[in-house]
Amino acid sequence: MMNFFRPISISLSPNTEKDDVFLALKLLFQPWRWQKEQPSESRPPTVELEEEFKRYLGVKYAISFNSGRSALMAILDALEIKNGDEVLLQAFTCNSAVNPILERGAKPVYVDIDDTLNLDPVDLKRKITHSINSGRAPKAIMIQHNFGWPAKIEEILKIARENNLYLIEDCAHSLGAKYEGRPCGTFGDVAFFSFGRDKIISSVFGGLAVTNNEKIGEGLKRFQAGLFFPSSFWICQQLWHPILMNYLILPAYGVNSTLGRVIIGVFHKLLILSKAVYKKEKKGKIPQHFPKFLPNALAILGLNQFKKLERFNEHRREIAKFYERELINFYLPLATRALAKGEDERSSSPKPWGARQPIFMRYPVLTNLNTSDVLKAARKRKIYLDDGWRKSPVVPPDTDIEKMQYLLGSCPRAEKVAKSILNLPTHINISQDDAKRVVNFLKTYGD
Repeated sequence: MMNFFRPISISLSPNTEKDDVFLALKLLFQPWRWQKEQPSESRPPTVELEEEFKRYLGVKYAISFNSGRSALMAILDALEIKNGDEVLLQAFTCNSAVNPILERGAKPVYVDIDDTLNLDPVDLKRKITHSINSGRAPKAIMIQHNFGWPAKIEEILKIARENNLYLIEDCAHSLGAKYEGRPCGTFGDVAFFSFGRDKIISSVFGGLAVTNNEKIGEGLKRFQAGLFFPSSFWICQQLWHPILMNYLILPAYGVNSTLGRVIIGVFHKLLILSKAVYKKEKKGKIPQHFPKFLPNALAILGLNQFKKLERFNEHRREIAKFYERELINFYLPLATRALAKGEDERSSSPKPWGARQPIFMRYPVLTNLNTSDVLKAARKRKIYLDDGWRKSPVVPPDTDIEKMQYLLGSCPRAEKVAKSILNLPTHINISQDDAKRVVNFLKTYGD
């Protein structure tokens, strides 16, 4: 999908290659395949995707939905999370991880992050103790594996078991990441994945929940069976996304950022494209589009991307190594933060990141510079690094954190990171030359 006008971008449907775009275009003209499978298909694409995940992760249950937040809604239902129950999750998270909790009348309890940008076990213990001493009812812990870097799974799992709490793994960023050779998503009681437009693999919208627990698995299946398909109009919006992004919107950004924003704004206004995060979600509400079945058309897109997972992730790791090597004296990279404090530094491990095998959906660095100024300067060079994971402990930045029930000051490290983070692109359409352009810009700006 190379184009003379193609800019460097961290989002805007980054994973798509020619075959993905042509597949979306083909499906756009086959509306009879959008929702349900056809009689000629020996196995529905949704079922095939579920079976592929079962094999890949070695789990008994894999249940698909039309988004990661739909999968989380199914999980909370299967765990019988009810009004007043507390779910502990990290700050510096997305509102789509919080809204399903609010929708059930449960209470999100925010835990601060550690140096790997994941849930901090020390603050987790503190928040659990405070809840219990206050007579409240913690029910579950949700860990996030932010940007594809595995959390301190063993410590957090031990805390969950000691306190008789469910452990949910949010693997929206971490499909393919491993800890001690074991895939993320297989440590807790249940996990969910997202196939959103900028995730590890993308079907524009899509998600899946996995578990080895029979009771939870049957609960997920019952929840799925009670759903309807999304409307054909909504499915059409998603199919247009990779086509318009690659052939019109990204080239427009390559000419001028204002032109790109105007064109994508018009498509949103005309409802030709949907947004990644709906306006309602920023105010603590669940849009009517969720939860729903994963439609046939998006399952087909997801399967096509799943075939390329290992190649995608190996590419991400190589780009991350380059950033790590080139920026270590200019910015504070993620792996450096972890290893500088002895995190996972095991001499017996041949891997540069110790017991962890991250996949780097993004490559985060921290800086004392004004990140808004950095991003503005980057835009002038047609380098678009603003992915919305900044400024706020619950992203996107314009999320109403009061509606998220977040109390400012409760997670100071997360709030500090949100103000000082820059995320660098690692996706398959970022070449070594692109990465060099990003690095050269950051070095020059840093000086």
